[in-house]
Amino acid sequence: MSENPGLHELLRWYVDAGIDETIGERPIDRYQVRVSPTAVAMVPARAPVAAPAAPAAAPPPAPPRRRQTAPTLEALREAIESFDCPLKRGATRTVFADGNPRAPVMVIGEAPGADEDRIGLPFVGASGKLLDRMLASIGLDRASNVYITNIVNWRPPGNRKPTPAEIEACLPFIERHIELVAPEILVLCGGAATSALLASHEPISRIRGRWFEYTSPGLPHPINVIATYHPAFLLRTPGQKREAWCDLRAIRKRLDQGLARSKGDAGNPT
Repeated sequence: MSENPGLHELLRWYVDAGIDETIGERPIDRYQVRVSPTAVAMVPARAPVAAPAAPAAAPPPAPPRRRQTAPTLEALREAIESFDCPLKRGATRTVFADGNPRAPVMVIGEAPGADEDRIGLPFVGASGKLLDRMLASIGLDRASNVYITNIVNWRPPGNRKPTPAEIEACLPFIERHIELVAPEILVLCGGAATSALLASHEPISRIRGRWFEYTSPGLPHPINVIATYHPAFLLRTPGQKREAWCDLRAIRKRLDQGLARSKGDAGNPT
């Protein structure tokens, strides 16, 4: 290399310029290089980028629940009997109500059982007999001061619980039923009646014994409401009768308070 000082200077210039690696003896014009189709096929394809999803459309608002406008209890009975409910197809009778429609206390249960379906009246089986004894313990009976019905007017197959859809279908009828009776106190027996009329998801064990107000467009004023265990549940779980007795005492106390206020108003006319 000392015999050719020009080449030596050229190499030093390459090193100073950062060129320190020899690629090949011949220059290659990269713009003229052709890539074979096979080589292209070996390059993994780039996954397409998905377009952003359009925001989900808001569900349409639920249609307002139809209201039942029967002017009398007899008209309401006829409307219920003519209603095409799937439960009706497997039931023997439509179970409407029992008791005094002008009573201060209205009791609402869940659905008819086998005895109720056979006779056509609510609470006439073993649970009905227990209910009668419970009411009698606080001076009430269905012949004079109690009116009794159910959320659903037909026996579900096999005495099963009515489904939420079945209850929803029958709800306009029980709402109108309450409006026509307009009791002083509404007693809801069991979780199905309680959740339907109070729109509550609390278990009956937590909501029972507490006072609420039931309002409806067809009522002149709110109604006092209390929930308690269904008599059928008490037959299976007698240990809960003590709590049910507390509920009954609360009902009796509220009735007495209302009676005292009525007497006071009568003795002090404005």
